Amino acid sequence: MRLKSDLSPALKYQAVIIESAARQAGLDSCEVVFELLDARDVNGVAAYGGFPVRHPSWRFGMEYERLEKGRHWGLSKIYELVINNDPVYAYLVKSNSLMEQKLVMAHVYGHADFFKHNLWFAPTERKMLDVMADHSTRVRRYIDAFGMDKVEQFLDLVLSLDTLIDPYLPLREHAHAAEQRTIHTPPSERARRMLDSLTASPLCEPAAPVPAEPPRPKRRAVPTYDVLGFLEQEAPLEGWQKDLVHIVRAEAYYFSPQRMTKIMNEGWASFWHSRLLTGGILEASEILDFADCHSSATHAGPGQFNPYKLGIELFRHAERRGEDVFRLRRVHNDVSLVHKLVDEEFAEAHLRALAPPPAEGATPPDWRALKSFVLQQLAWGGLPQIELVESEVAGELLFVHHHDGRDLQLARARDTLRNVGALWRRPVALYTVLEKQGKKLVVDGAETKV
Repeated sequence: MRLKSDLSPALKYQAVIIESAARQAGLDSCEVVFELLDARDVNGVAAYGGFPVRHPSWRFGMEYERLEKGRHWGLSKIYELVINNDPVYAYLVKSNSLMEQKLVMAHVYGHADFFKHNLWFAPTERKMLDVMADHSTRVRRYIDAFGMDKVEQFLDLVLSLDTLIDPYLPLREHAHAAEQRTIHTPPSERARRMLDSLTASPLCEPAAPVPAEPPRPKRRAVPTYDVLGFLEQEAPLEGWQKDLVHIVRAEAYYFSPQRMTKIMNEGWASFWHSRLLTGGILEASEILDFADCHSSATHAGPGQFNPYKLGIELFRHAERRGEDVFRLRRVHNDVSLVHKLVDEEFAEAHLRALAPPPAEGATPPDWRALKSFVLQQLAWGGLPQIELVESEVAGELLFVHHHDGRDLQLARARDTLRNVGALWRRPVALYTVLEKQGKKLVVDGAETKV
């Protein structure tokens, strides 16, 4: 652990104590660097996704204004901010009490352990601060060369499409690379080594280097969910525009595992901050304040989906069942963990309040229906599953929405298609289901048809 000089002696002492307790409990992470900031500065860093060196965009400024208004009116508060990097950087808020700082530092070590060992983070770039700084330099050079308005308008267009990626692509490529490294060994040994590479290899050591960014697409390949990769390769763009698409795509893939493991990640960190602090780190006079703070973070009212609450209860339930929680946090994402662990007991205790109330006179859903409802909300990282399937007419892109029971918001779907069309400069179309009827949305320039 590297301690910043601006931490008080009391915080430095607590950081050492908490790190020691975390390692004794079995947590293992990359080096953690704590930095102390004002609440306003933490909001500024959070607005940039945790990276103060990130390229400029009005979207980040808008997010900062939202966070600041929430803080000003007492509607929201950031206790901590931690980023997946080597070393891991964690930002502490100066105005927090000593008890809150203890909670945050223990929470951070849970996140850091998760970043290092969870399978879905295996392909991510561990020097992302450096990569973000490089991206920022390139964007600023394009601004100098082509003007702020032109670059920002194009960048904003691409950022609006940053969810059109394949969240499973990096893991498939990571597994394929592991298989290629052992191609000349016997099949049984190849299988064992590939499993080891996916579930047991340290992720903060240089022995198994990971590409700095998702590889640039080498050829046009459809069908695909990696729409940004396809547009980077095939859209009629200038060189600087293709590079901006590549930058947005690389950053989207970096953040994708966090969307796929939000419940697990927050649940794991909450599970361990609770256990570490109540295991001897808290003073007796801090117990009530801790209970109040912890319960506020993990409270979920009827219909509220709180990843902290659901995550910590899943790991507690797993432990009661005799499961190896360290293995669970290694190999699963949110969907697979819920699928594995949720039984009738858990569903009735923790999922009943999440489902919408049944219609008057209707029978309440059974526990299996509750589980299916939650899995539906989590599928594909909670986003619509959009696949680019082919060009139906010369030059036209054809997309299919794999409908899972949730209709697309028609206005947002139109905007997304318009933005894809602006990059493709030819017609684009999307098949979907709206109110149980098949629909085809077509965008051709400024014209939109349903």
